[in-house]
Amino acid sequence: QVQLVESGGGLVQAGDSLRLSCTASGRTFSSHGAGWFRLAPGAEREFVAGISFSGASTSYANSVRGRFTISRDNAKNTVYLQMNSLKPEDTAIYYCSALSYVTETSYGSVRYWGQGTQVTVSS
Repeated sequence: QVQLVESGGGLVQAGDSLRLSCTASGRTFSSHGAGWFRLAPGAEREFVAGISFSGASTSYANSVRGRFTISRDNAKNTVYLQMNSLKPEDTAIYYCSALSYVTETSYGSVRYWGQGTQVTVSS
């Protein structure tokens, strides 16, 4: 069993930066890929970024590529999402997940979800 707890969300202005963190409990987290998804009002939950268990491979949605960076520290059981140049359309609840796998072009099934953290970007 893996439990995921996100932190770092908040209210910022367009152009600002935020760093989300996701800390996992459970020894098996380092053997999972990890990903961030988001759910905006009136929209479906969408994939934002993913990272392989080793950190060697990453994947990004086109809408965030070049602005967001995903990373992980397996010694701390933590995954990060650095978000730069934030836009109002990035406003959403951001969810951390443990994934069966992540490659540069695809990701596997979600094994575990966090509870989500709100990110609001004002114009």
